[in-house]
Amino acid sequence: MGEHLVAPEPDVDLRHHGDAEVVPGLLDFAVNVRTGTPPPWLAERIAASVGDLAAYPDPGPARAAVAQRHRRDPGEVLLTAGAAEAFVLLARVLRPRRAVVVHPQFTEPEAALRAAGHPVERLVLPPDFVLDPAAVPADADLVMVGNPTNPTSVLHPAATLAALARPGRTLVVDEAFADCVPGEPESLSARADLPGLVVIRSLTKTWGLAGLRAGYLLAAPDAVRALADAQPLWSVSTPALVAARECSTPHAVAEADAWARRLAADRAGFAAALSGLGLRVTPEAAASFLLVRFPGAHRLRADLRDRGIAVRRGDTFPGLGTDWLRIAVRDSETNSRMTRTLAELL
Repeated sequence: MGEHLVAPEPDVDLRHHGDAEVVPGLLDFAVNVRTGTPPPWLAERIAASVGDLAAYPDPGPARAAVAQRHRRDPGEVLLTAGAAEAFVLLARVLRPRRAVVVHPQFTEPEAALRAAGHPVERLVLPPDFVLDPAAVPADADLVMVGNPTNPTSVLHPAATLAALARPGRTLVVDEAFADCVPGEPESLSARADLPGLVVIRSLTKTWGLAGLRAGYLLAAPDAVRALADAQPLWSVSTPALVAARECSTPHAVAEADAWARRLAADRAGFAAALSGLGLRVTPEAAASFLLVRFPGAHRLRADLRDRGIAVRRGDTFPGLGTDWLRIAVRDSETNSRMTRTLAELL
């Protein structure tokens, strides 16, 4: 299918992220955080937690809420300071003989492994970024993949990812954008039966909490204990624990699902509009962004900045290049503004 394994060189800036694209005054199509968040009810409960800051954080209630939300045991949950801390903990604790990262994807997993001194191989998927489990080396004892994947917005079938799990292998599935998908049909978050599975989740994207650093991972109890031993004491603050608890309630899950359905409609319309302008939109997008290809996209990105719009460059994602852009999906009115600007430029 065109996949190929490569031993990475420091050829791209793995620490470049969408927030670096945005400066005050630019319309933000670069960062994949839901606009208009956090919602007032969540902001109020986080603000109320300030009254409890004299006490050390107690992760128990949040862990129980997350466990119930994913039908897991609390011993299978580790609260983290965002998904980024989870990747660092894995890199510190694991001793992989052959680590494979499926690209294009979020670059922090590979960056964390490299920083911990682990050699990394990249499995680079060609457009349209379909994953064949047979392309992953059988002797890989650590495999990292996103679902839906940043920046491609591709949603891999749960069965495809489950086929990668096996004894002696740690399979890390980054589900930071899973709640962009109505009903989360391809999530592995409830799969306690798969050997070596670690699912990483973030509250940043849907709830607008990038500055709070709130996330968690789901794994077997022995893996959770090993990772917790490597985690600094009280790593997750009281406000972040309140956010994790509140965002795991049935009310919050229903609200996120309703947003995901609105997002799907806005995304479909936006993708059609961009395609109509001659941009090649990666099909079957499932997250809060679109990956587009256009000859000379790096120049188009600069022109958009001159017009007051920020988008995410693609050339810092292994497997992409200067002809790729990641564009966040906003509400229909804001998407239309972007479409009009692109029409003028193109």
